[in-house]
Amino acid sequence: MEDTEQIRTLSVDIGGSGVKVIVLDITGNPLTQRSRLETPQPAKPLSVISAIATLASTQGEFDRVSVGFPGVVRNGVTQTAVNLDPDWIGFDLAGVLSERLGKPVRVVNDADMQGLGAIQGKGVEMVITLGTGFGSALFVDGRLVPNLEMGHHPFRKGETYEQQLGRVALEKVGNDKWNRRLLKAIATLQHLFNYDYLYIGGGEATRIKIKLPTNVKIIPNITGLLGGIALWRD
Repeated sequence: MEDTEQIRTLSVDIGGSGVKVIVLDITGNPLTQRSRLETPQPAKPLSVISAIATLASTQGEFDRVSVGFPGVVRNGVTQTAVNLDPDWIGFDLAGVLSERLGKPVRVVNDADMQGLGAIQGKGVEMVITLGTGFGSALFVDGRLVPNLEMGHHPFRKGETYEQQLGRVALEKVGNDKWNRRLLKAIATLQHLFNYDYLYIGGGEATRIKIKLPTNVKIIPNITGLLGGIALWRD
């Protein structure tokens, strides 16, 4: 029987601009250096899987694979992919990647995986990710409410959270205005979900310059990879 203490998990974070991997031990501690490639353009399934395979080959041995994907995921099948390519709709990412790497694969929404790496597991905890798009995840006493796609809900001025706070908006309106919008979004989400804690991650979280409420915390970008271990807690 395999010694469970020695199980190594390849954790993969697929983003609109970059694909990142790292190998974790059973407790979620990194065993390798994080490795990254630009997301292939167009970001079609087989191109992204090739990028993952290339990155995986630099990471040494691993026994299983966890993937965070920017869209709705059901049973390893990707249902939406607004910031990648329409070919992802209905694509069996877990199955195809498992065949390519020869290891069992589990896939969840990327904000869900980020949240699994960040939460304390008490009360209502929310995670939002600010990157190419706007990701979101909700947890109640550590249990995930899957596929909460807040990013595509109306936020203000007839636009969604993603249209107002995604990377395109940030580049268009500049840092100050984007930060003011973010403060409004935080207030709106607090009224809607009455969360105990909100965690903010993603590549653009470094651009936050506003004073945040005491129950809001910025989490490092690597959290999205560290959450990979939680997918295997049955």
